[in-house]
Amino acid sequence: EVQLVESGGGLVQAGGSLRLSCAASGFTFDDYIIGWFRQAPGKEREGVSSISEIDSSTFYVDDVKGRFTISSDNAKNTVYLEMNSLKPEDTAVYYCAAVQSPLIGSYFDAYEYDHWGQGTQVTVSS
Repeated sequence: EVQLVESGGGLVQAGGSLRLSCAASGFTFDDYIIGWFRQAPGKEREGVSSISEIDSSTFYVDDVKGRFTISSDNAKNTVYLEMNSLKPEDTAVYYCAAVQSPLIGSYFDAYEYDHWGQGTQVTVSS
């Protein structure tokens, strides 16, 4: 059974940092693309960053470039999202998702991903 479990969310002041973790199990980690998405109240789920476990390529939406860093520890089957210089508009529930490579469509399209975690809340106060 494929499982993705996020952790690391919390409350932080603007300008602060958090590191989210996504622990994966039940599939061959190296064959997958792992993405981080977020959903704020009243808004659609949006892609934030993704990493291809095959070649370690990383992708970021413009809004988080230079502030967020995605990485993975294949020995632990875990993907991380280091978030720095957080802004109140980063407040959302953050989800990790997985899809088997190759991904033909957009790395930031939620509909491309087959497996999802339960999400972790990130709240950034001003």
